[in-house]
Amino acid sequence: MSTTTPQSTTPAAVPPPAKSPKDAQKDFAMVRQKELIQAHFEKLRHARQNGQKVVYTFVPGNLVELLLSFDLVPAYPEIHALQAGMRQASDKYIREAERIGHSEDVCSYVKSDVGMGLAGDIGVDGTKIPPPDLLLLSSTGCATFFKWFENLRRQHNAESVMLQVPYIADGSTPTKEHIDYVVRQLKEDVIPVLERVSGKKFDEARLAKLLEKSAVAEDYLVKTLELGKRTPSPIDAYFGAVYYVGPIFTSYRGTQEAVDYYKGLYEETLARAEAGLGPVTPDGPLKKERFRLVVEGTPCWTSFRDIWRMFANEGAVVVASTYSKVGGLYDQGFRHDPKRPLETLAEYCMGCYTNISLPARLDLLAKYGKDYDADGFVVHSVKSCKAFGAGQVLLLRELEKRTGKPACFLESDLVDSRYFSAAHFKNRLESYLQAVDLRRKS
Repeated sequence: MSTTTPQSTTPAAVPPPAKSPKDAQKDFAMVRQKELIQAHFEKLRHARQNGQKVVYTFVPGNLVELLLSFDLVPAYPEIHALQAGMRQASDKYIREAERIGHSEDVCSYVKSDVGMGLAGDIGVDGTKIPPPDLLLLSSTGCATFFKWFENLRRQHNAESVMLQVPYIADGSTPTKEHIDYVVRQLKEDVIPVLERVSGKKFDEARLAKLLEKSAVAEDYLVKTLELGKRTPSPIDAYFGAVYYVGPIFTSYRGTQEAVDYYKGLYEETLARAEAGLGPVTPDGPLKKERFRLVVEGTPCWTSFRDIWRMFANEGAVVVASTYSKVGGLYDQGFRHDPKRPLETLAEYCMGCYTNISLPARLDLLAKYGKDYDADGFVVHSVKSCKAFGAGQVLLLRELEKRTGKPACFLESDLVDSRYFSAAHFKNRLESYLQAVDLRRKS
């Protein structure tokens, strides 16, 4: 992996936005994030030649520090699927999956992944994704993962192990019984398999050192996200945060690269805040913040940049979002604890956003609306994602009742472009923001 350290910034020196090949402007942290993710993909591609074993797992509730303690290389099928969506390649994979019998109602992440498998496990950049030596499932809040896991097991004829994670139906805090149940599985089921696959014995001291770095990176991420409480907000906590959370939600948590990255992200964002600047958008720094919004739900990856522009053109900044917590509710106080290695892994798995109850989600959204001085809420419902989609209409209605702030319901899909209409989406967003503006004036 790359070990380049992000350059520090100061309030007097904000790095100029960088441009991608398609002229979308990015801040330094976005560029650095892309370098880190590419470095991990390079490591993944050469794992076989370097004698390393590959473990397929999922983002919510992942055990990346545990995998890294065994020198195993993680791979994330939903990351491959969303990257295919962002590169406009997912539609052809989805059609292939439907051609062999997968229903239109199946999660488009899964169908995109199936289509990539039918194409020979070729990634979106044309290179082959290595098959798994092990499939590790943490069943965190998404029932689709079970069937996706079964499909991967048939496709690759690979060994699998599952960590059964209790759903926190009562609030958002796991009980001692919940924690003990998960820790027992880690000791009796997961770690013995990892030892056998890797050929290495479990080293709790090494795991603790990785967890210590995780906690430092998590501190910097939270400090960055909380800068969104300032006016104007120097960060977009939905569109921008998609870039920022990538390293810590996937393969870099527990590494010095993560600590360096999130320290650099905080310094860069603080510099913008001290300079009174808004977030960077695809067309450059936002000139004027007109609306402060909280967004619930996952992005539409096939039209991600177009939707971001719709918000930015209206001066709408997302000051807090739930999707940026799908890999951990760090802003609610959780940190990986190196003094309790297995217990803290159990708590992390159970504390991800999709694994907490609807009342707890409602409380969190209402808190964001107050803490970040938001003008309203946008609930983005995607057809494919039941983990987010279940109960979203109820959330919208209850948020309006509880907070008195207006809410908007938008619809599309994860990576299936058939379910996105730019004109319809834009019209509903603009109508909602006009209503917000009229309410403020009255």
